[in-house]
Amino acid sequence: MNGLKLPAWLTTPGGATLVAPVIIIIMLAMMMLPLPAFVLDIFFSFNITLAIIVLLTSLYTVKPLDFMVFPTVLLVSTMLRLSLNVASTRVVLTEGHTGPDAAGKVIEAFGHFLIGGNYTVGIVVFIILTIINFMVVTKGAGRIAEVGARFTLDAMPGKQMAIDADLNAGLIGEQEARRRRTEVAQEAEFYGAMDGASKYVRGDAVAGIMVTVINIIGGLIVGMVQHDLDFSVAIKNYTLLAIGDGLVAQIPSLLISTAAGIVVSRVASDQDIGGQLLDQLFAKPQVLYIAAGIIGGMGLIPGMPHLAFVLLAAVLGGGAYLLTQRALKADIEPESALVAAPAELEEATWQDIVPVDTLGLEVGYRLIPLVDKGQGGELLRRIKGIRKKFAQEVGFLSPPVHIRDNLELRPSAYRISLKGVEVGSGEAHAGQYLAINPGMVTGTLPGALTSDPAFGLPATWIDAGLREQAQTMGYTVVDAGTVVATHLNHLITLHAAELLGRQEVQQLLDHLGTESPKLVEDLVPKLIPLSTLQKVLQNLLIEGVHIRDMRTIIETLAEHAARIQDPNELTALVRIALGRAIVQQLFPSASELSVMTLDSRLERLLMQALQANGPEGAGIEPGLADMLATQAELATRQQEQLGFTPVLLVPGPLRALLARFLRRALPQLKVLSHAELPDSKTIRVTSLVGGQA
Repeated sequence: MNGLKLPAWLTTPGGATLVAPVIIIIMLAMMMLPLPAFVLDIFFSFNITLAIIVLLTSLYTVKPLDFMVFPTVLLVSTMLRLSLNVASTRVVLTEGHTGPDAAGKVIEAFGHFLIGGNYTVGIVVFIILTIINFMVVTKGAGRIAEVGARFTLDAMPGKQMAIDADLNAGLIGEQEARRRRTEVAQEAEFYGAMDGASKYVRGDAVAGIMVTVINIIGGLIVGMVQHDLDFSVAIKNYTLLAIGDGLVAQIPSLLISTAAGIVVSRVASDQDIGGQLLDQLFAKPQVLYIAAGIIGGMGLIPGMPHLAFVLLAAVLGGGAYLLTQRALKADIEPESALVAAPAELEEATWQDIVPVDTLGLEVGYRLIPLVDKGQGGELLRRIKGIRKKFAQEVGFLSPPVHIRDNLELRPSAYRISLKGVEVGSGEAHAGQYLAINPGMVTGTLPGALTSDPAFGLPATWIDAGLREQAQTMGYTVVDAGTVVATHLNHLITLHAAELLGRQEVQQLLDHLGTESPKLVEDLVPKLIPLSTLQKVLQNLLIEGVHIRDMRTIIETLAEHAARIQDPNELTALVRIALGRAIVQQLFPSASELSVMTLDSRLERLLMQALQANGPEGAGIEPGLADMLATQAELATRQQEQLGFTPVLLVPGPLRALLARFLRRALPQLKVLSHAELPDSKTIRVTSLVGGQA
């Protein structure tokens, strides 16, 4: 079936730009030039058709921004009706003495239809229609648009923070973030435009009443004074023309006002209005059973229209019965699918040994739609984004995440495993949102209190209807899929060293070998084995150092591997070569580095312990270790309160020892050596570790 083809001049960019000027010229011409009755019929018919199209479009719109041009359509349609009122008034006053068809067949037909032979009834009905449009539909839609604009503007900072959080977590790319920011700005502009455009419709309703009264009074004066008509003939002609003219303008106005109310009052969803009505208003059989009983009881009261009430009760009861049967059938089918004939036992084979997945994600049955490609599977796309962002930032491609459902888990629970061992778990409620408190919220929300599974921040699971309110109050609001994806991303980054196996190291060398084959050949396996290179890279990842700059790492190892084979010593040399990258990672765009250092007495004690025990010796004496841990924790807390990254600057020989000792108690504390700092950076000591001892 071929679609409707627009004229060629409309489909070209130059032709499309002529549409708006042509419409404005036509409206001005209708106000200034006399139009014949036939042309008025065409314009009135077009006006009614436009109103119907706008109403139907609003019914099938999924979200307000899908009909973003609606405020402009509202303004143009209002001006079109006013222009038609001016043109028809001119014809009514100049030609009304000739009969009821002086202003065209459309006005005459609408006048006869509404008046029906009784002018008083016609005037009253017309006024009622105008009041309904002005006082109920238009005023309500305008108020909703006003409140919607206010809440949308208040929620903009929270939405922007949520977009930035998704971008930083790797859940979305820069292009998607830009699209979402544009959508947030457009939403605010849309509600603001709707708030202003609704005032035009209210004014149009008032103008409709005034134009009708003016047409009746002016027509009587013109007909009786200038054309010598009897009062009965004049009142018949001009009342019919005035009421018909007002009605043919008010009906499209009422339709477009209704469309405005539908657009601004609906809540964002994946369904249009018809789908929402069916799924939400007639989805519960209990409600239909009770309604059927009440209506049926009313039908049995003497004097009531028994047939109408009993028939409607029967329809409601039948619909409720069908819904109940459908729900029972849906519950039985999954259970029957689970019941299968027991398979005949077979001999064990090597195929029964299933290799352990490096990365695994198990979900409860309520979370299956998040990972099912057939049901949208939004989490699958986000996991792909996580792996891509991890590869770009850290420097190697993490193993794929194997996802499976697990009926032993709670319905909304999930579990993340590394090499078959659980490293993280949590709950995510599909259909709800997690409102995370970043520490600056202005109130509390109703819902299940919990904590963010990735970072432990206080949070609350809320219904979808509270999402806008939570963002306005300063919460970071994310859906269930984002909760799981953020937790997975955090754990992958935390365990990056364990994910770097020999296969990944070999793939890194193969990738680097395509550009610098000689560099790779000279190092592995001539100077060091692959296992030593893997250990060096893992040492870097354990302390959060990215390995994107593989060229510098390989060149440094090739320079020193002839005389040094110890992975820890090689790691220290590589860290010095990567000093600028390490500092850039910890202090982005900072020329002055605010760091912590050791008190001179504590530093001497640690150097003595290191010389006595050696780098791989027994470590630090227990009393000294307790004091060091306590003082490092106090200094770290002070550094974080000042808004600085907690970095401890120590002599080179102590760096590895202290980094290994403090890593478990203070994972956020990074330990650098003096040799790792670039000469171009200025150092400012903000606190001493051990100065209070």
